[in-house]
Amino acid sequence: MPARIRVASILRKAILAGEFQSGQKLSLTELGKNLGVSRTPVREALQMLASEGLVELRMNRTAVVKKIDTKFIMDHYEMRILLECEAVVRATNNQMDTSFLDAQQQRILQKINELTQDEYVAYNQVLHTTIWKAANNQKLYNFLMDLWNGPSIGRTTKATDHRLKSIEEHGEIIHFIQARNPEKAKQAMDKHIRRSMHNILESYNFN
Repeated sequence: MPARIRVASILRKAILAGEFQSGQKLSLTELGKNLGVSRTPVREALQMLASEGLVELRMNRTAVVKKIDTKFIMDHYEMRILLECEAVVRATNNQMDTSFLDAQQQRILQKINELTQDEYVAYNQVLHTTIWKAANNQKLYNFLMDLWNGPSIGRTTKATDHRLKSIEEHGEIIHFIQARNPEKAKQAMDKHIRRSMHNILESYNFN
């Protein structure tokens, strides 16, 4: 995942979950330092977020977080639901080879009690992007990449509970792709992302 996309996903999730407050200033230099990247991908990420209405860019290498509401969050996740459900249907109909995802799933299950946050983030990202790729539509892939917000863990969400539930849901999605059942795969993906949306809504309403 390109650095600008990764940075945008981290900042997007933080804004949606209320970790960054409305009116808060975001410094390119500070963000780059905290995220371990140069200012260039941070600048590109903030430009992406500005186009979505999440931040307002300023001339002094800063951005200001804009006020959003629950409708904004729901709109974001509803777009993910629409597009990711279509992606998993296409991947299933394209007879996606799930052997790689199976191996990833087994590896994660074997070390579930020692799983770090970075390992979970990488695993989660790989599962979703592999399905997008198997849908075989570059425009669809690009749109989903621009919506990506990583694990939907808000301040009111227990990280371990979310991980366990997500891993279980991922297993269901993989199973239905293997079974060549696009409708069940779609339903499993819908349930998975809808739960993530509720996590973020609960965290946002906690403010």
